[in-house]
Amino acid sequence: MGRNGFGGFAAALVSALLAGFVAGAAAQPSSVEAQSRALERASAATLGVRVQAVEDARSARTLGRQRAGSGVVIAPEGLVLTIGYLVLEADEVELVTDDGREIPARVVGYDVATGFGLVQALTPIRRAVAPLGVSASVRREDPLIIMSGGTDGTASAARLVSRRDFSGYWEYHVDGALFTSPPRSDHSGAALFNLDGELLGIGSLVLSDATEGERVPGNMFVPIDLLKPILGELRANGSSRASMRAWIGINCVDTGGQIRVVRVNDDSPADVAGLKVGDRIVRIDGVAVGQLGQLWKTLWSGAPPEREVRLDIVRDGTPQTLSVQTVDRAKTLKRPQGV
Repeated sequence: MGRNGFGGFAAALVSALLAGFVAGAAAQPSSVEAQSRALERASAATLGVRVQAVEDARSARTLGRQRAGSGVVIAPEGLVLTIGYLVLEADEVELVTDDGREIPARVVGYDVATGFGLVQALTPIRRAVAPLGVSASVRREDPLIIMSGGTDGTASAARLVSRRDFSGYWEYHVDGALFTSPPRSDHSGAALFNLDGELLGIGSLVLSDATEGERVPGNMFVPIDLLKPILGELRANGSSRASMRAWIGINCVDTGGQIRVVRVNDDSPADVAGLKVGDRIVRIDGVAVGQLGQLWKTLWSGAPPEREVRLDIVRDGTPQTLSVQTVDRAKTLKRPQGV
């Protein structure tokens, strides 16, 4: 549902949510009127984010140079939280209000470990600030709202269908991710709010299996609880200490306890070492791995980001061992303006 004239919409949406999701439950501590005001503030804090990546950005191969999504104002000076891949290797950034005003901005931080991105408005934006909620406290029965920003921003009801660790095929892992349904296609950097207007997560993905055991489509949100311990680091240094991690440049999938390589990035450490699409990875530095989370955590744990690792693989039925010289992921990226 569109966000123009959000005051009346918020009241109607809150009433519908309360009636549909918590019928028969104990009364909420905040009134519908108070929740409507909170959601109006949440709406005002949610902006569009437009990005152009540097011309030779490695990430442009998969994300493109022109990117668009959403972000949320989390500090009075115009600090905006978004999903990191939107601002990865950014050259130009602008924030867009629901009435079409374009505000120049710069990248403050990109956190490899969590996937969060931070953007700073370069001129005063005079927007509401979204308070940070507690993502760990969200229950399946709690009514939630997803908001996207910009001139085409929308708001819709959602509910939590799963909470679990998520491992991405692109050397990414996040603990306690929030999965919601129904799905939104404008999920990149979208905001997940509770009815008190508290920010619970930032949108990352749309997927076909938001729940475990059955294929229910939905969205994955990076939980806001992961931001709180590292926000100071992100503002001061542009990333967290956990982002200093090894990278080898592969995409993998795991099925039936087996990990297979589905893509090898050109000129990456894996490419240089001779890893190929279709290879099955069975051990890394002697540690058996059968799931993506195991592979990535073993790659990152207990050692410097730049080192030699040993991959035991099976290629066309034949066991082989490859030595891979890892690199620090951050060093492979074009430095965004302002970081």
